[in-house]
Amino acid sequence: MTRHLLTGEEFSKAEFEKLMDFSAEIKASRGTARAIKPLAGKSIGMIFAKSSTRTRVSFEVGIHELGGQPVYLDQSKTQMGRGETIPDTARVLSRYFSGIVIRTFAQADVEGLAKYSGNCSIINALTDEYHPCQALTDMFTILEKKGGFDGVRMAYLGDGASNMANSLAMASQLAGIEFVIAAPEEYRPSETILTRNYGGTGKVFWTTKPAEALADADFIYTDVWVSMGFEKESGDRMRILEPYRLDMAALRKAKPDAMVMHCLPAHRGEEITDDVMESPNSIVFDEAENRLHVQKAIMATLMPD
Repeated sequence: MTRHLLTGEEFSKAEFEKLMDFSAEIKASRGTARAIKPLAGKSIGMIFAKSSTRTRVSFEVGIHELGGQPVYLDQSKTQMGRGETIPDTARVLSRYFSGIVIRTFAQADVEGLAKYSGNCSIINALTDEYHPCQALTDMFTILEKKGGFDGVRMAYLGDGASNMANSLAMASQLAGIEFVIAAPEEYRPSETILTRNYGGTGKVFWTTKPAEALADADFIYTDVWVSMGFEKESGDRMRILEPYRLDMAALRKAKPDAMVMHCLPAHRGEEITDDVMESPNSIVFDEAENRLHVQKAIMATLMPD
């Protein structure tokens, strides 16, 4: 049966745990004779409607290292950009590719591709609603740093309705950690995100007070305040979210050894300050590296030999 990664709900608790172990194996075997090549002889399409650095590079490198051929498609320069429907696009491209990675705006586009893609696996590389590859990477990074998930508490500061907050809430449940979102009323997480059980034991909470989220936090997460597609709201967002900036004063409210995470790109001086980004507490660039290893594990899982 063809498998996809559209939101992150596709993995059960047991499959999530297996993916974490698989990511560690892939990372350890990179560049050795043990490195696997499950995509040998396969071509993987990469449809991008949004600008990208880490996502594009990590997927291109990952596909190559797994033995496959990445084919990059700028959505605006394809017939999709001129009005061709998602079903038509899916029916055609699925006859060329073994898998399609898509980074776009509407979640409906990703789900439409999956519906009409036949035997071609679809991977959501970011939409306005979800960023599952990043959230799974973040859980792997936590596991790598802590050796396990028991008793781990993560605080998230910023837009509680963002794609990262949504995906981290889901992944945190699967991992079994406590995830506390500090966000203003204007950008509170949805009730679905707060109350839905995704099959794990983790707990998700929301508060308007950063200090409550930061208390006893092992990890602190933040993301840009103005995502692509929300530029018209930038003035209001900056004003409303300013109390949720991750600066040294906020960092000191968490555990002394709390680790700082950010999915990047960072807008230094807005959601996070330079001194926090460059502090010994920052694991931002370890986290960025792990995108490569976890995405390789995802592709190898969804598109095995």
